[in-house]
Amino acid sequence: MSASAVPRARPNVTRALERVPARHRLLALAAAWLLTRALMLWLLAHNTRPLLGRGAVAREVWKLYHHWYLVLSQGAFPAHDTLWQYPPGAGVVLLSPALLPGLTYFQSFVVLTLAVDAVIAAALARAGTREGRSLRGAGYWTLGLPLLLHVPLARYDVQVTAFAVLSLLALPRATRACGVLAGLGALVKVWPALALLGTPRGRTTRSSWTTAALTCAGAGLSLALLFRNPLAFLRQQGGRGVQIESFGGTVLSLATHAGWPGRVRYQYGALEFTGPHVHAVARLSLALSAAALGLLVLWRVRARRWTEATPYDAALSAVLLFTVTSRVISPQYMIWLLGLAAVCLTSPRTTQRPVAALVALASLVSVIAYPTLYYEVAACTWTGCALMVTRNVLLGAAAVLSMARLWRSTKLVARRREPATDAHRLPHGTPSPS
Repeated sequence: MSASAVPRARPNVTRALERVPARHRLLALAAAWLLTRALMLWLLAHNTRPLLGRGAVAREVWKLYHHWYLVLSQGAFPAHDTLWQYPPGAGVVLLSPALLPGLTYFQSFVVLTLAVDAVIAAALARAGTREGRSLRGAGYWTLGLPLLLHVPLARYDVQVTAFAVLSLLALPRATRACGVLAGLGALVKVWPALALLGTPRGRTTRSSWTTAALTCAGAGLSLALLFRNPLAFLRQQGGRGVQIESFGGTVLSLATHAGWPGRVRYQYGALEFTGPHVHAVARLSLALSAAALGLLVLWRVRARRWTEATPYDAALSAVLLFTVTSRVISPQYMIWLLGLAAVCLTSPRTTQRPVAALVALASLVSVIAYPTLYYEVAACTWTGCALMVTRNVLLGAAAVLSMARLWRSTKLVARRREPATDAHRLPHGTPSPS
C-alpha cells in the first residue's frame, strides 16, 4: 500500500458514515442505549456479588437516600447528620421518588434516574442532528456511561449532570433557559454553575449569568421557607478530610509504604485518611482549587476568540480542574465529566476530543477501583495504589491537556506579513510595487 493511500482512509470512512441516513443512526443509538441500560440494570440487580461491591453501591439509595427522604418529608434538612453535605436543591431530587407512589423508594429512584439518562441521550442526539453538528456526543454518552457499570443508577449525579448538559445545549438558542438550568443545577450540587464560564462576552453572558443568579436565589429562598436548616450542609462540607481516591489520598496511600503511620477511617460518608500531615494535604488541595479558579478567571479575561464549541470546552476544562484539585474524587464524579465531554463532541469545532478519550479511560479504571477492587484501595495495597495512580494520572493529563487546548483555541493569532510586499522576494523579472 502506498503512503498516499493512508490519509485517504479516514475521510473515506467518515464520508461512508455520513451517507448513512440520520434516522438509521438514531435507531442504532436507541438500540445501544436500551441494550447497555438493560445490562446496567442487571448488574444493579446482582450487585451483592463480590466483584460488584457486595451491595455497597445500591446501599447508598435504599439506606442513606431513603433515610434523608424520611427526614425531608418532615420539612427539615438533616442538619445533624455529618453525611449531609449537599446544597438545599439536592433535597428536591431526593424527594422526587414520591412521584411514583406505586414503587419502593429504591425502584422509583432507579426509574427516575434512567428517565433522566434517556433525556440526556435524547438532547445530545437532537443537538447532533442539527446542521453542522455531530452525533458523536450522543454516542459517547450512550456507550460511555456503562463504563461505570451500575454506579450511575445508584447515585443522583445523573440528575445533576442533566442540568449542566441541558444548560449548555440550550445556550445557542435560549440564553435565559441556559441560565435557569445552570442556576437550578448549582442549587443541587454547585458545579453546574461552571457551565456558564465560557459564555460569549456581552449580551449572552449578561443574560445567562443574571438569570442563573436570580434563579438560584429565588429557588434557594423558596426552599429556605419550606424547609428548616437549609444551610446545614456547609458545616459538614467544611469538616471533610482527604478521601483515599483523591490526588492527596493517593500520595498518602503511597506514603504508607514508606512508613507513614496514618490510617483509613470511614467519616463524612467516605473513607478518609487520618494521621500526621493530613490537614496540610487538605489545605494544599484547597489552595490548588483556589489556584485553578484564578487560572480560569485569567483565561476568561484573556480569551479573544470564541467558537460555538468554546462554552462546552470551557465547562469541561473547569470541572476537570476542580475535580483533580479536590479533596474528594468519588467514582460518581466521572459521570459529570462524561456528560460534559459528550456535549463537547456534539460540535466538530471542539478542541477536547483527546480529552474525552482520556476521561473514558479514567472511567474504566475508576470502576475497576470501585466497586471491583475497592478493598485493595482501602487497604493501600500496591494494587490499590497502582489503580489510583493510573486513574489520577489520566485525570491529571486530561485536565492539563484540556486547559492547554482551550487556551490555544481562544488565543488571538497575529496575521503573518504578506511576503509579496518584499521586493527582494519577488520572482526574477517581476517589477516591484511602486
